[in-house]
Parts: sequence; structure tokens; C-alpha cells
Amino acid sequence: MKRFVAVAAVSVLALAACGESSSPAVPGAAPKSDVLAKAPVAAAADILPGSTMEKIKQRGELLVGGSLDAPLLSQQNPVTGQVEGFDAEMGKALAKYILGEPKVKIVNSASETREALLANGTVDVVFQTYTITEERAEQVAFAGPYYTSGLTIAVKKGTTGIAKPEDLNGKKVLAGANTPAIPAIKKLAPQAEIITFGSDPECVQALKQDRGVAYVQDETILIADAKKDPSIEIVTKPFTQDPYGIGLKHGDDAFKSFTNGWLKKMQDAGAWQEIWKNSIGTVVTGEAPQPPQIGSVPGS
Repeated sequence: MKRFVAVAAVSVLALAACGESSSPAVPGAAPKSDVLAKAPVAAAADILPGSTMEKIKQRGELLVGGSLDAPLLSQQNPVTGQVEGFDAEMGKALAKYILGEPKVKIVNSASETREALLANGTVDVVFQTYTITEERAEQVAFAGPYYTSGLTIAVKKGTTGIAKPEDLNGKKVLAGANTPAIPAIKKLAPQAEIITFGSDPECVQALKQDRGVAYVQDETILIADAKKDPSIEIVTKPFTQDPYGIGLKHGDDAFKSFTNGWLKKMQDAGAWQEIWKNSIGTVVTGEAPQPPQIGSVPGS
């Protein structure tokens, strides 16, 4: 699959905010399009009696585990109150497929609480840069993958001596709790001291406070962070390949099949690509990447 265009830190920081007549309130607040109006709606026969889909339709809204503070992906606009970004819009499109309209309630979740929220029924789905792993697939089901990214490294601007993961040996390194960054750091820089936090803003703040010399996180998130805050910069290209999955309750095969069918229709209609252009594509140049093949990775 086509990966992100490599973006030098200076290029990321120099990119102007995107908007129609003025800068948007948050990164990724692209000019509005009618992509959700064009998003598909499921046939009545696809809403199986007694299924999760029917329960969601009867409730009248889709409960989405996600973020309110992830630029380009899922961030609450302080002006409109709407949650915007790639993951947020994908959640709204799935809601439209089930309900006929994009009605969602986003439940703010952390990387260490997603499995529990799905298991106890607090949310129907998770759209939150949720990397598919075989270990996680023992606790949750994954539809997709619906996107592929990878880990990279951010530092405070002007920091030297870090150009590859191995340079993290012997240093304090920041990472999100229960994220793929932790095993990656242990593997590539086993002498690093890993310090974890529950959210991306906490990790960025810790980096700026010199509580760690580097922050390892998904490239998508770090590009947005660097665009928003010029005091940090990205110093490596992605050194892993991380497929994002749509988190579902474990064992709900009917809902997984239904969600994969929706995702395929989104890709075929070009709606997936348009959502990318209106969010991540406002920072990353070039055409939308080719979506990953559904069911193509272990655990999906």
C-alpha cells in the first residue's frame, strides 16, 4: 500500500493551516464537503433481527470509542463543538450506513480502556488509531484494516543525536500506555527507559518539560502534533507498519462482516478517499493512498 509521503520536520512545521477563507479552529478542519451525504446506507435486509446493527438502529445513535484531542483524526472543534478528523468522519459514515443519518456519540477513551469499553457495551465500535495485533484480537474483534501508518520519533526542536530508533538506547523515552510503541522500543532500543502516559497531549507536554528526550508515536499523530506545536519536530521516517482496525466486541461475527462490507463500499465509492483528503490530506501532500486490503493482516 502507498504509505505517507515522507515529510521532513521543517516541511511539516511550515505547512499553512487549511481552510476556506481563514485558518480552521483545529488542524484537519478542512472545507466541508458532501462526503457524508454521498456515503452509503445499508439495505433494510442487512439489518439482521436481534443483531448489533438492529440495536444501534433502535437506539438512534452509534456509540463510538474515540478521542477528543487528536488533531487530524478525532478532535473536538472548540467553536462548533463537533468532533472532526479522519477517524471521527469514518465513525459518522458508519452511523449513516446503519441509521440513514450520521448520528454518533463519541465516548472519550484512552488506549488502556478500549477493550473494556467494547466488552461491557459502553461503545459499539472504536475508531482510535487502534493498531491490529494478534494479542489484542484475543480480546476484541477487528474489522478492516481501514488505514496503515507507522511509528516514528519526535523530539524538542533542536535536539541532536537521535536519527534512528537505536539512538534511544540509554535515554528516557515517552510512549502512550498500551500502544505498539512500547514493544517496538524494547525491541529496537532495549536500554531505553520507557515512561508512559495515557494520552497524546500528556506525552507532548512531558516532552516539552524534558521528562523524556524523545516521544515514539504513530506518524499520523506526530505530524498533527508538529503542525500544531512548532516546538517539536519529527526526526525519523516510520520504522514500523501499523494497520488500524475498527474495534468491535469480541465474537460478534455478524457485526464484523457487516462493518467490513460497509468499509468496502466506502472505498469503492471514493468516500474513504475524500474523508482522507479532508483530514490527513490537509497536511500530507499528494493523492489519497490506496486503502489496505480488508482482512489482510493477522488479527483482522
